[in-house]
Amino acid sequence: MFQSLAVQSLLDTDFYKLTMQQAYLHQQPHTKSRWTFRCRSNEDLSMYVNPLREQFDRMAELSASDAQLAHLAQYPFLKSDYLEFLRLFRFNPKFIDVSAEDGQLVIEANGPLLHVSPMEIPVLATVSEIRNRYRYPEIDCDKIYAATQQKIEILERLGDKVDLSDFLFTDFGTRRRFSFNAQKQVLTQLKDALPNHFAGTSNPHLAMELNLRCQGTMAHEWLQSHQALNYRLVDSQKMALENWVKEYRGDLGVALTDVIGVDAFCRDLDRYLAKLYDGFRHDSGDPIVWGEKIIKRLEVLDVDPTYKRLVFSDALDFERAVHIYKHFRGRINTSFGIGTWLMGDMFENDPINIVMKLTKLNGMPVAKISDTPGKTMCDDENFLRYLMQVFQVEDSAQQKVLQQFFDRDKLIDDRDPVYTG
Repeated sequence: MFQSLAVQSLLDTDFYKLTMQQAYLHQQPHTKSRWTFRCRSNEDLSMYVNPLREQFDRMAELSASDAQLAHLAQYPFLKSDYLEFLRLFRFNPKFIDVSAEDGQLVIEANGPLLHVSPMEIPVLATVSEIRNRYRYPEIDCDKIYAATQQKIEILERLGDKVDLSDFLFTDFGTRRRFSFNAQKQVLTQLKDALPNHFAGTSNPHLAMELNLRCQGTMAHEWLQSHQALNYRLVDSQKMALENWVKEYRGDLGVALTDVIGVDAFCRDLDRYLAKLYDGFRHDSGDPIVWGEKIIKRLEVLDVDPTYKRLVFSDALDFERAVHIYKHFRGRINTSFGIGTWLMGDMFENDPINIVMKLTKLNGMPVAKISDTPGKTMCDDENFLRYLMQVFQVEDSAQQKVLQQFFDRDKLIDDRDPVYTG
């Protein structure tokens, strides 16, 4: 059955896929990788195998246009050699395998990290859109408009009670969007209705098309990849942070903190790195506890938190974001990346909770040990135990992580995170 492509171009992705691909081109051009898909929601997606195979095969048609490359050239940190590489780059469907097993959708990608990493966001966006086309055909432009208008009104009502003069949020919703057309429509509404608060999108295709600011730095995979490179494991997180600075020389200075947990990150965050990075991104665990730990660490290092920024991006809606904003206002700058709630939740559907993570590099296991145990990703129990030992993960946290490893049926929904409201 021929269907229109869910993904529109190589730039219809998250911006950090481009920034990390450039870093891989310069620093890891020959590493091999394995990526594993997981549906955290308890939903059978196996009936979509054939339409997904068709979509992934046709992704080889996608390219970056001359106009898109000229637009990217305006970012001084994207180098000319990378843009020429991107001109030639195409997705290779041979790197990705789609099947059904025991009623579950199984997607695995294997190949050079430089070529396979960019598949993650298009794969997830495609799974989400194909599933929604079949499951919610009644959700049309009018319903998407109405749902978005309700969300806009929520922020406006919150603004009647709280001074939101420097409250900023960005769209982080490409991977679990209802559809490409829905994301474009929602972005247009947000741009028109909330110009003082809406800071842009992580999607470079739509940023260019709608004249929005594009934002993004690094993802978990950048730090995970260093666990299997030629460094001592205990030094892997610090080396990932240092290698990012080598690549971007002061640009894109927001570090992700939850690849091995915020406590391990804070131990690795010395004064040198704390002064180099502009901010830190939260993606799991209690956001208030996390933010207090980052501020405390900066103060211990004699680095003024008021010159830094906390970027929150875990399972947010406007009410949660404003609560966090109020808590930290005046102590440290904040901004918010809002994804599934904005782009996937149309109030008449159940958004899918899916991820695709790096699980091996050069044949060696890598892991993400989240501050929310249910979001941990690893396929090797022995490596997971060793990694937690090396990074001194607390015994209680280790038990939660290992329990999830042994009981894969206990899936979480990241719209209901560990959160202090």
